Order: sequence, then structure tokens, then C-alpha cells
Amino acid sequence: MKTLINALIATKLGLDTLPLRVGAGVIFTAHGAQKLFGWFGGYGLEGTAGWMESIGLAPGTLMAALAGGAEFFGGLLLIAGLLVRPAAVVLAITMLVAIVTVHFQNGLFMSNNGYEFGLALLVISMGLALRGAGSLSIDNLLQNKLTK
Repeated sequence: MKTLINALIATKLGLDTLPLRVGAGVIFTAHGAQKLFGWFGGYGLEGTAGWMESIGLAPGTLMAALAGGAEFFGGLLLIAGLLVRPAAVVLAITMLVAIVTVHFQNGLFMSNNGYEFGLALLVISMGLALRGAGSLSIDNLLQNKLTK
């Protein structure tokens, strides 16, 4: 069990991940809040579910809850620096689905609803999944306590 926990919280020391975690975490949390709660001009779970059904992601309520939950809770975990590797993997998958199902056919640029923003978040998530949370994180605190 200790080995599994160590694998989930493993991180490399450094401050390089802090701005990536916090910046991406804020963006993911806000987007998830739009989908789940209708905050920040979003449509909430029901509205997001209807839209997801309309583009072929069914069942819409489940898909909206999964995407919104991944973004909202995953973003909070990134900000806190807790379970960053698994959260980042889930967020990377979420961005990959968004790119493939919604944005790719529109080309690269956001001005055409393209995939550039999703790609940026995908790449940040992949980097965090590989690197871990960094020095200023709960993962690092836990890692230090488990190795003593």
C-alpha cells in the first residue's frame, strides 16, 4: 500500500511546476464550475448535458458530470499540489476528448473554436503527470513524511 501511495504522490523537487499547477488549476476549476454549477457564465449540469448529447456524447448528464468533475476537482487538486500526477492524467484525458470531439475539426486557432487552448492545457497536464507537483506541494510534504 505504501508503494502505491508513493507512486501516486511522487514528485521531483523544484519550483518550476508551481506556476503551471496554479495557473492550469484555476482554469480547470473555473471551467468545471461552469459545467457543474453554472458559475462564471456557464450552463450548469443540465445545460452542459444537453449540449453534450447534441454533439453525440451520451448519456449527456454522465458525460457532463465526468468532464465537469474532472476539471473542477482536478483543478483544485492541482492548486493544492495534492495527487497531482493522477489528477493531471485525468485532466489530460479530458482535454484529449475535448480536442477530438469538439475542437479538432475547427483547426488550431481559438478564434474558430479550434484546439489551441485545449492543446496547451493537454501539454501542461502531461508535463505535470510526468514531473509531479514540485517542492511547494502537499504531495512533497507527504512524500517527505513517508520516506522518514
